[in-house]
Amino acid sequence: MRTRRREGDVPEPRSRWDEITTGLWMGGHVWADGERDHQDVVVDREFDLVISLYTREGHGPSPGVEHRVVPIPDDWLTAEEIDRVRRIAEVAADAVRGRRRVLVRCYSGYNRSGLVAAQTLIELGHDAPGAIDRVRLRRSPWALHNRAFEEYLLTGLDVASLLTGLEPPAS
Repeated sequence: MRTRRREGDVPEPRSRWDEITTGLWMGGHVWADGERDHQDVVVDREFDLVISLYTREGHGPSPGVEHRVVPIPDDWLTAEEIDRVRRIAEVAADAVRGRRRVLVRCYSGYNRSGLVAAQTLIELGHDAPGAIDRVRLRRSPWALHNRAFEEYLLTGLDVASLLTGLEPPAS
């Protein structure tokens, strides 16, 4: 499975992770601090729940921290993958409501984590355009630059899953 698209001219994030709303953080496995081009992000015990949409050995979290690994590609998603996104966003929203600190992460912390973070905001009562705007404002203007993910959110994941799951008509 292809997990990450080539980023082209997209810069690495300037922070390890950013708080999107109280208790909900979004980040990645890499960042650039301005002095060095590339640094790895390792999660220790900063969060109660870490949701990894991409994972690498040695990047945490520490033992004892709840860790949900839900691999999805940074590409068009299948109906099953869209359903996984919806379900893990519900888990994240429940954790935030329970006053737990949640990190949603992918490789750069832009697209896959942006999709789940925005859907979590929707689960918490935000509308889709507002959720997308908040993710971009709090994380980076580069967040959700995967146009398909933005369209999934604006359409609604339930509808996007149904439309994606439709079989083409037989010839």
